[in-house]
Amino acid sequence: MPKIICVSKTFSIDKLNPLIKHGHHHFGENKMQEAIIKWSNLKKINANLKLHMVGRLQTNKVKKALGLFDFIHSLDSMKLADILKKYEQALNKKLSYFIQINIGNENQKSGILPKDAKSFARYCTEEINLNVIGLMVIPPNDDKTAEYFEKVSNLNSDLGFKELSMGMSADYLEAVKFNSTFLRIGSAILGERSPTK
Repeated sequence: MPKIICVSKTFSIDKLNPLIKHGHHHFGENKMQEAIIKWSNLKKINANLKLHMVGRLQTNKVKKALGLFDFIHSLDSMKLADILKKYEQALNKKLSYFIQINIGNENQKSGILPKDAKSFARYCTEEINLNVIGLMVIPPNDDKTAEYFEKVSNLNSDLGFKELSMGMSADYLEAVKFNSTFLRIGSAILGERSPTK
């Protein structure tokens, strides 16, 4: 069964507390400052909570991210990988990482191109010993979602990874068909976000 990450960005802890009390453990945020304010104290008193960085991680936020998050879904450059390794050593902490794949070669999206995934994964896992557990993808917004999911799923298998971060509120059922193990779901659980946020 895939794990569901409740993408809780912009939602207050009051909105999330019923889920936490019900036993849901995986939550996703995409902004460092919001995550720190919302989760720092909660994580200290609830060791079961697992926090996922699902947005792009800026290199100047890496130290703070390592102090709070358990999973990073947006490993997208050698520079970021090197800084993550530096702070893992400094803080004596290991996180789990997903390599973000830019499956549609979209200029506006970050991520590693599929043709570069093998060499990048080897660098991260073998040369600097990051705990990369799988690939992550946000497919282009067109009618080829299943095709993209299939390609990333096959690439994930080829690289020998066991986990796969794929599928959001609009397409998670499709992602499950292609072996996604982590679904990043926000509005389908919490409702629509305020347009002002």
